[in-house]
Amino acid sequence: MKQYIAATDIGGTFTDLAFYDARTRTVTLNKLLTTPDDPRRAIVEGLKAFKSRPDIVVHGTTLVTNALIERRGVSTGVIATAGYRDVLEIGTELRYDPFDLQIERAPSLVSRHYRKTVVERIGAGGEIVIPLDENGVRVATRALKESGVRSIAITFFNSYRNPAHEQQAKKIVLEEWGDGDVSICTSSEIAPEIREYERFSTCVANAYVAPIAIQYLGNLERSLEAPLFVILSDGGITNARAASEQPIALVESGPAAGAMGAAFLAKRAGLDNVIAFDMGGTTAKISLVHDGIPRRTHELEAARIKRFKKGSGLPLRIPVVELIEIGAGGGSIAFVDELGLLSVGPRSAGAKPGPACYGLGGTNPTVTDADLIRGYLSPERFLGRRMRLDRRLAEKAIENLGKHQLKLDLVGKAAGIARVVDNSMATAARVHVAEAGTDPLKYKMVAFGGAGPVHAYEIARLLNVSQVIFPLGAGVASAIGMLVAPRSVEFTRSLVSSIGALNWKAIKSIVTELEARGKSVLIEGGLKAAEIDREISADMRYAGQGFEITVPVAGKILNRQDGAALRRAFISRYEEQFGRSLGELPIECVSWRVRVVAAPAVTSVRLKRDKLDAGAREIEVRPAYFEELGRYVDTPVYSRAHLAPGSRVKGPALIEEDESTCVVGPSGKLVVDKSGNLIMKIAYAKSKN
Repeated sequence: MKQYIAATDIGGTFTDLAFYDARTRTVTLNKLLTTPDDPRRAIVEGLKAFKSRPDIVVHGTTLVTNALIERRGVSTGVIATAGYRDVLEIGTELRYDPFDLQIERAPSLVSRHYRKTVVERIGAGGEIVIPLDENGVRVATRALKESGVRSIAITFFNSYRNPAHEQQAKKIVLEEWGDGDVSICTSSEIAPEIREYERFSTCVANAYVAPIAIQYLGNLERSLEAPLFVILSDGGITNARAASEQPIALVESGPAAGAMGAAFLAKRAGLDNVIAFDMGGTTAKISLVHDGIPRRTHELEAARIKRFKKGSGLPLRIPVVELIEIGAGGGSIAFVDELGLLSVGPRSAGAKPGPACYGLGGTNPTVTDADLIRGYLSPERFLGRRMRLDRRLAEKAIENLGKHQLKLDLVGKAAGIARVVDNSMATAARVHVAEAGTDPLKYKMVAFGGAGPVHAYEIARLLNVSQVIFPLGAGVASAIGMLVAPRSVEFTRSLVSSIGALNWKAIKSIVTELEARGKSVLIEGGLKAAEIDREISADMRYAGQGFEITVPVAGKILNRQDGAALRRAFISRYEEQFGRSLGELPIECVSWRVRVVAAPAVTSVRLKRDKLDAGAREIEVRPAYFEELGRYVDTPVYSRAHLAPGSRVKGPALIEEDESTCVVGPSGKLVVDKSGNLIMKIAYAKSKN
């Protein structure tokens, strides 16, 4: 094992770093403003704060998702099966909002002029119905080359069943392109699954961002002078080269790291059901953790036009931690909308110019400015005294907010900003929990991110959640999550069949192939074959249904070719998810998945801390505004670094650490557990209406 492992998480406002020393088994933290003009600079500067150079670096990035949202990818071309040129625009033919007469659709990443077609056809069983027109591929390639495209997606119908034509076309494109610089991917490489729209969309999105991701990861690895690993959207970790081959798998890279950090803490603390609440400078993310494992799915919509409306974005078929993300972070900008109502986000002040109180040129009122006015943040001790907040600038920005529309004073506006953003996040959490078929009352909350511990108390009250955990190093928990995430990758192949007609030989061949592909990636990353395990699952459904659920499949089911056991496994998972089964209806297997996984490089986290006090000592007492009281109250402030296990604090109170501040409201009581986590219990939360 390497002695020094660094983890870096680049957010829209801050870049978080965690540095693990295997010899002492301790983690040192750092947090600094992101450098939007060149994100690498913040990483390199942040690593200099540590005394030693890392042996490896694990990285989380928002590069891919930002490129899709802002349409900053490269000029991309498509070569598709004749008759399927317009699949990207036809989509599912459904309106995501049937009552909106002015509905907007997400524009295609590739305009029609750059979508070419060739004659070929693969049948549903994988047989070649019409041979590939090789000359047609050459003609299409020449036209795209003359158009100046830098990346090409090859998307043929039924290629998930037989990739021969796509592979043949890719070879021809490379021959025709010659020495030119072009990135090429096929849909059978990126998403070999049924449903051509989702498969085509995923492949095109991958092609759209690939040259940017390849250049970024390559430059970053050279800048670090250390092997680079990247966290994937499903919380696994792979090497930079493998990530460059399929960069669309990084679309939720950063948020997944936070969920893995929360899952690690939940498992270590013996918590069954956890709401992971991650609020940073730009966005807030909410995910669910059950039995120490974050909920995962295999479908995602990126770059939605309407944030909460499914169908308004780009569908992607990739393994991903299931989460909901909203534009509510410390840098989210408050404004008065066209109806004269106070609104917050999704536009953010980011790292540059940042909130007004940063004194870096920002003039818009943000959530951080409101938190400073409410007394939750210390102007002198922010970011471990490495950054001073200017209350006067925050007051000026908030006073100018809706000067002629809002009949509120400074405190009323600051409280209003917090109220809007807290209710937005609580509503998003309710929706996410409801869609999972469960109840917020069954969960405890883990709050992290720079702004998460500041807002967790009020959001927990809105959700009637009675217990909140603030993990040690909460402000940089996503970076810590990268240290404790397993090294893993997942690959998929569709093979549609009823259970009674399963071709077990073909299934075993698929599983063996996917397992070998996954193991080769992890071995390339420095692991030994003996360290790698596999997890098999199948996407299954009742015949006639339009959706599937993912069912874990024990290896012995494949070895015994036990269709009855596979059916029982599906019914058990279906009843767990929906509370019922549909009797003896026929069941289909749609896709097979293999996840290869090795233990995390870091299995325990102990932060370097100063000498602890036996009891809690106040740093100061300052006025803080609490929504449930509707006024300021004198509130004691404590240093988290000096709270020993067993220390107890009664709310209202503020617990400061370098990367964040934990707010304990009037109805809260807090105790420090043996691992240094703060456990806050909220009285009477369940009795709220």
